[in-house]
Amino acid sequence: MRLKSLVAAMAAVASLAPIASQAQSAEENPWMVRVRATDLIWQNGQTSSVSALNVKAQDKIIPEFDVSYFFTKNIAAELVLTYPQTVQINYGSSQSQLGTIKALPPSLLLQYHFTDLGAFKPYVGAGVNYTIFSSRNNLGNGAYSVGGSSTGVVGQVGADYMLDKNWGLNLDVKYATMSTNVTVTSTGADAGKLTLNPWMPSVGVTYKF
Repeated sequence: MRLKSLVAAMAAVASLAPIASQAQSAEENPWMVRVRATDLIWQNGQTSSVSALNVKAQDKIIPEFDVSYFFTKNIAAELVLTYPQTVQINYGSSQSQLGTIKALPPSLLLQYHFTDLGAFKPYVGAGVNYTIFSSRNNLGNGAYSVGGSSTGVVGQVGADYMLDKNWGLNLDVKYATMSTNVTVTSTGADAGKLTLNPWMPSVGVTYKF
């Protein structure tokens, strides 16, 4: 339902767009930026005591800002940025709130762009995600804490639809591997692992310099 809402929003904006102009040339400025709304859909795998508590991160929509640099008309690198996001952690059969943590999940991807399809410019990408967790001791009134960071891989498929030389619409889906160890704060004992592995469908606006 959340993904359908994002796609519907993309379609609504596209219906107001003018006819796109011709495809960009290789001589254009190599910088591109995007602003996206991204739905974090956590996969919530669990082990040990974490599984017994049925601990899950709650899905949420976050803002995203992305900077791309084109080495050629087809090859680009994209840096995916946001600010530290508050993630609600729930537990039990009723999914009551256990607490919150903050996550800052920048990603760096290498992309291949298909540029010979006129205004429609699909791409694929792969890279690395490095998530920094803060406010890590807020679970269960301080009874549990999580690790400080997570390093994983990220994959991506998406497309830009260019409305003119500079402006376009963007639809993007990423998947990242992301996990954190949970410990008992008072003793430091291992309580298991929370595997988050989010799907990240996004819609946004593209600007090509």
